[in-house]
Amino acid sequence: DAVDTSSGKLLGTISGLHGTHGVALNPDGKVGFISDGGGNAVIVFDRSNFSTLATIPAGTNPDCIIYEPSTNTVWAFNGRSQNITVIDAASQKVVATIPVPGKPEFAVADGKGTVYNNIEDKSEIVKIDARSHQVTATWPSGCESPSGLAFDPAGNRLFPVCEGKKMSAIDAGSGKLLANPEIGDGPDATGWSAQHKLAFASCGEGILAVVDASTYKTIETLPTKRAARTMAYDPGTDRV
Repeated sequence: DAVDTSSGKLLGTISGLHGTHGVALNPDGKVGFISDGGGNAVIVFDRSNFSTLATIPAGTNPDCIIYEPSTNTVWAFNGRSQNITVIDAASQKVVATIPVPGKPEFAVADGKGTVYNNIEDKSEIVKIDARSHQVTATWPSGCESPSGLAFDPAGNRLFPVCEGKKMSAIDAGSGKLLANPEIGDGPDATGWSAQHKLAFASCGEGILAVVDASTYKTIETLPTKRAARTMAYDPGTDRV
């Protein structure tokens, strides 16, 4: 569904999907890309009229999907086939398939040509060169079964969230573990506020954990609802 964020009005629907996971938007404002996990494909849609433009075969069960700006590519992370499908956003063609050492979960791009991806079943993070499509480093995630992943561009830090009520803070250059703040149980997604230098974790037990990235201390655990696992941070309104 496409919804007007000011009025809440439903603008249109992209139909014929088989089990969607995520959406990546091309900055040109013209197209969007959906990871259709049940269809083992990435669906390209027109953002002006919500029609389907293309169905691009991916790996098995594509889940997370992101746009990588330095190469103008879209990356779909295939949970069951343990690989990544890289798509040229202009031609809408697959340009690479990158094997990873386990089940890929959330990923982030630094905007300069590096992609980071949590490997959930191995409790690892892989660092990938977006131009050569090569895994250049594999690091321990510092906690068990990482799912959500946030990135601090100015501080060059990664914040994966894990089982065991843990978040990690990791140096994105060296892979060094910097801290393990306490969060809630059952986290799934994360967010980063550059303005306040705060990392957020939405935790399924029913809290939003707020971590001060200057001290790596959890400064708030705000009540949400049980099983509220996904989240987004909007810097424009400064709201989670």
